[in-house]
Amino acid sequence: MPATPLIRLSHSWLDDGHALVAGSLFVALGMTMFAHAGLLTGGVAGVAFLVSYATGWSLALCFFVFSLPFFWLSWQRLGVAFTLKSLCAVTLVSLCTALAPQVVRFELLNPWVASVLGGFLIGFGLLALLRHQASVGGVNIVAQWLQQSRGVRAGHVQMGVDVLVVLAALAVVPPQRVLQSVVGAVAIGAILTLNHRPGRYLGV
Repeated sequence: MPATPLIRLSHSWLDDGHALVAGSLFVALGMTMFAHAGLLTGGVAGVAFLVSYATGWSLALCFFVFSLPFFWLSWQRLGVAFTLKSLCAVTLVSLCTALAPQVVRFELLNPWVASVLGGFLIGFGLLALLRHQASVGGVNIVAQWLQQSRGVRAGHVQMGVDVLVVLAALAVVPPQRVLQSVVGAVAIGAILTLNHRPGRYLGV
């Protein structure tokens, strides 16, 4: 019996809009949990955390500004649609992260719980964005480009860079917080590695 051919279904603008909003909210909530617990993540967001902790500058503003240079690569290699959707996602994450302290309160949040749960939230948010041809900038753009052009799993790239950035944080945050942040980075990378593989998801 011949195998039934797989059909690639295109996403509508409504599908993409829903994913951009939901994915951005997940990432913003995960980052808010990390910030409340004194943790950080990898990539450009990790650099934004480090600068914010060291200087007191706004995490949301640092994240937005540090993400901008990577959109040149996105524009050149991943196309206009991916770049515009990613820019919308970065803007949404930055706005939601800035507004989060006014609408979300954590009276009790164990750092270990924050590292795992926040990591899963960020991972699922990134997954939603990547499956709709978007990202939150920075290393996420590089990881998506490498997966599309070289077949390297985006989750492996993201996890490797995240762990390196978090380890570099030893000069800024206590070792226990660094260890908890590594757990968070692994949680993010695991979601992407297990769920974002070439050929597994057929929506475009």
